[in-house]
Amino acid sequence: MIVTVTPNPALDFTYQLPAVHLGQSHRVLPPAVRAGGKGINVARILHSRGVPVLSLATVGGCTGAEFESDLIVSAIPHRLTHVQAATRRTMAFTESKGARASIFNEFGANNTPAEWGRLTYAVETALSDATCLVGSGSLPEGADTNFYAHLVGRAQALGIPSIVDTTGPALLAAARAGVTLIKPNEQELTESTGEEDSVRAARALIDLGAQNILVSLGERGMFLISAANPGEPWRGRLPRILAGNATGAGDAAVAAAATFFSTAFSSGPAPYDVDPHTILSLSISWSAAAVLMPLAGEISSEQVTLATEVIISRKFVNCEATRSPVSETKLVHHTRGVTP
Repeated sequence: MIVTVTPNPALDFTYQLPAVHLGQSHRVLPPAVRAGGKGINVARILHSRGVPVLSLATVGGCTGAEFESDLIVSAIPHRLTHVQAATRRTMAFTESKGARASIFNEFGANNTPAEWGRLTYAVETALSDATCLVGSGSLPEGADTNFYAHLVGRAQALGIPSIVDTTGPALLAAARAGVTLIKPNEQELTESTGEEDSVRAARALIDLGAQNILVSLGERGMFLISAANPGEPWRGRLPRILAGNATGAGDAAVAAAATFFSTAFSSGPAPYDVDPHTILSLSISWSAAAVLMPLAGEISSEQVTLATEVIISRKFVNCEATRSPVSETKLVHHTRGVTP
């Protein structure tokens, strides 16, 4: 069972309209409203694919009640820590013309020490049955930046792989704790490390203690660098650019990586054989399939076809080249029972 943790969840409102014109009024249809936050999106994708998952999050206020109701209707297994502050809201405006999405995220209120304690206890209890821990999303302002790092340490003690998708000091703390995989995008990587070159920034996180870094390059794909071979980044991409809603693409990549590590954990103890072809093929195809869907937390059935198109190489564009480029080949690997 994959355990996802969302300490700063949101009730998501997604509006669909032909185009957004700044400074003008718009008439829109009622939005799609559902429980959201990065960890919730990961859990929703895993649940839709029949992967055992348990979603842990905080919830509060009227928005929290609606958030909880959606999880129940969606049948996503969950355990919620009730808090005083109302669950925040996010609003996405997706355009059918131009295929753009504009996102407005409210800040989340910090939890009390007692509330953080209850959430931590819930996670530690769930780890007894976990095959992978996923900590996703921002922390509320004022929260302990070692929150994810503490959970990574608890997972390590049990030999459970861990994935963290966040930014800033919390990301650096997770790296120092020896997290199995970090999944930032380029902007998050730069903001967190202060290093503009994405490969050097990823190596900095490896130097801190992270085992693997999977970096999203947007429409240019992703690259993977690991502590086992920090001088050899692997890059994967699709040969075409997909139009759609990219708001949940990173969460889909995390869900794919969690599936890989969960299967690896079930097959034997750490260290895990991190095949870059499998990780990149899964993560890129799941991420691309999410772009094709109107709402975050879903992936298209086109994922299987997309997986056959993924190109894996060590040839970098706009990244530091550490070795001579090699020929690009289309690869789809299946490792330890993980299938695209």
